[in-house]
Amino acid sequence: MAKPQDAFSRLINALKVLPNVGPKSAQRIAYHLLQHDRTGAAELARTLDNALLQVRHCARCNTFCEGETCDICADPERDGRRLMIVHMPADVSGMEAARCHDGLYFVLMGQVSPAQGMDLNHIAIDKLVTRLQESEVEEIIIATNFTAEGDATAYVLAELLKNLPYKISRLSRGMPLGAELEYIDAGTLAQAVYERKLLKE
Repeated sequence: MAKPQDAFSRLINALKVLPNVGPKSAQRIAYHLLQHDRTGAAELARTLDNALLQVRHCARCNTFCEGETCDICADPERDGRRLMIVHMPADVSGMEAARCHDGLYFVLMGQVSPAQGMDLNHIAIDKLVTRLQESEVEEIIIATNFTAEGDATAYVLAELLKNLPYKISRLSRGMPLGAELEYIDAGTLAQAVYERKLLKE
């Protein structure tokens, strides 16, 4: 019978769920928290517990929020005729910082990647369809990353939407190849939105 892991080993394994954190990094973080910042570690644990209880998906755009709908969806000043589709909530934050889109958003919470076996089940297609059925949307802006996965996701979305009565566009290719929206500066991001490519009238 295998010996149960001690608390320190369980902490290291738990930290490995974070992106780009491997065994060595997880071990360093665990040592730091326990040796130098137990107060911070306790606050982190409380805050994470609280977030798990309170943060949910917006009923309209699928981003993270604490109420039924997020602040953007609840804002009557936003232009409901334009819907921008992005991968993750961080992409919404980037767009808002660039101040180049006054419409609404839909967050896929994933991407399509045939090479990694990630199909339509890995993005919130059903929620997107429901969102479109109850809206005044006229234009859909596909704002996926300019990576292989982002291109695959954009292609799938364009194919799914091509026979529906929406104008469909995608961000301009002025963004660097392989770029992820989260890391693009506000000026480049804004230019990509203004020069977006029309995919379907």
